[in-house]
Amino acid sequence: MASNMKIKKKSSEKTFDIINGAFLLILVILVAYPLYYVLIASISDPYEVYAGKTFLLPSKITFEGYKRVFKENSIAGGYLNSIYYTVLGTVVSVALVLTTGYCMSKKTLPFRRAIMIFYVITMYVGGGLIPTYLVVSKMHMLNSVWALILPGGVSVYNVIVTRTFFETSIPQELYEAASIDGSGNIRTFVKIALPLAKPIIAVMVIFTMVAYWNDWFTALIYMQEKSRYPLQLVLRQILIQSQAMASMMGNMDGGYAEANKLTELIKFASIVVGSVPMLIAYPFVQKYFEKGFMAGAVKG
Repeated sequence: MASNMKIKKKSSEKTFDIINGAFLLILVILVAYPLYYVLIASISDPYEVYAGKTFLLPSKITFEGYKRVFKENSIAGGYLNSIYYTVLGTVVSVALVLTTGYCMSKKTLPFRRAIMIFYVITMYVGGGLIPTYLVVSKMHMLNSVWALILPGGVSVYNVIVTRTFFETSIPQELYEAASIDGSGNIRTFVKIALPLAKPIIAVMVIFTMVAYWNDWFTALIYMQEKSRYPLQLVLRQILIQSQAMASMMGNMDGGYAEANKLTELIKFASIVVGSVPMLIAYPFVQKYFEKGFMAGAVKG
């Protein structure tokens, strides 16, 4: 009887593993295929793409889109600007979020609840673009890297996730022991909290990096010199120029078709060029990502 139960249990476990594996495989395909499709579309003839002939493999391979993108001298500058803005913005933002979240996790903090309510209100109510622009202008930050970093340097959502992590994932006894040994708040934060907060730090780093890397609208508003444009804004300018050229060539025989074809290639190539750096950076923090995100979000 017991052996029959074990056989049934093993059979049900195998069935579950098969169903679970199939579901995860389908999920991976749904997530990965759009990235793969954009990649093969960037090296395929656009008319073949529209005809549905690039479902699995590229068709009539061409690298004209990439040649046109990298032909622009501003691409190298855009890459360097984006890397600079992303690294500096990530360091500043993560530092602010970690210190704020740590302070908000302390139940002894005066007016803790009122401060948290004030933070949460800013998630739903904002001044809007014009008041923000006036503030940035009055602070003399126009055409400056700080215009891209400081106005959105503290994400309330990230603060909430970080606060929850410090509250639930680090034993309070450690803080109490450090206090008994004469450790101050700053020393406790640096020596105890931060070393144990690697998972949430990785989560905040990847969230912030992606946000700063993909942000082009803020630079469009506050950056006045094209030499300071980030990569995404440079790619946008290239695409706009290509579309304008296609419109100008509309009256020429075959001119519009060829120009439009190049525009489509540039569009897909720009997506790939702008996405690759983040895809390369993600695996280095992936091992901490799930642990930190679950600890900071679900327990809250």
